[in-house]
Amino acid sequence: MFNATKFLEQFMGNSASDSSQQEKASSGMNIPGGNFTGGAVAGGLIGLLVGNKKARKMAGGLVGYGGAAAAGALAFKAYQNWQEGKQVATAPVATQNDLKQVDPRFLPPVDQNTANNFALTLITAMIAAANADGHIDAGEQSVIFDHVEKLSLDSESKALVFDTLRRPPSLEELASSVQGVEQASEVYLVSRLVADGDHPAERAYLQALAHRLNLPADLVAHLDHQVTGE
Repeated sequence: MFNATKFLEQFMGNSASDSSQQEKASSGMNIPGGNFTGGAVAGGLIGLLVGNKKARKMAGGLVGYGGAAAAGALAFKAYQNWQEGKQVATAPVATQNDLKQVDPRFLPPVDQNTANNFALTLITAMIAAANADGHIDAGEQSVIFDHVEKLSLDSESKALVFDTLRRPPSLEELASSVQGVEQASEVYLVSRLVADGDHPAERAYLQALAHRLNLPADLVAHLDHQVTGE
């Protein structure tokens, strides 16, 4: 049976047990794709999707270490800061310690069917964001397809990547699969991790996504802050 939650971890590259990646990140060595993709390079998917875009400044490379749990921790921290009325510029950014205290609402639920649905939503949201500026052309798709074929993924996981790259979900489709501001926050956050807020087309995509998800502007600012630290 296809386990989307497990595939989400593979997709995001949970490298908590990869000491070599951690040592490179902590020593300031350049890891292709930036801090965010540092842990995902081994899995290849996020690194390939981000391609040659400028490196994201992630708080201690948190997502590279924690995978989906780290994305939940970042979204939860943004939500907490927003609820407490903190100033965006000085609001605390999630650290590895926050991985142990993520509100369950910011993680794929334990229930298998529900978990699969939300995990799939997060995966497809990242692929859609990567394609927001149209940079994944036919040639690049072919490279990604060839790489995915070489990964130790089951046939359903590979099919999901191929199908989503060929036809990324619309904003309406993404929004319709989200329940509550907690899931909406994380869908926006993982999209922001992949999309470059400085690129006009991607910035417009993120703004449209936030609007479709009905996220308050102040909360969006806090989510952006968790990604960039700015």
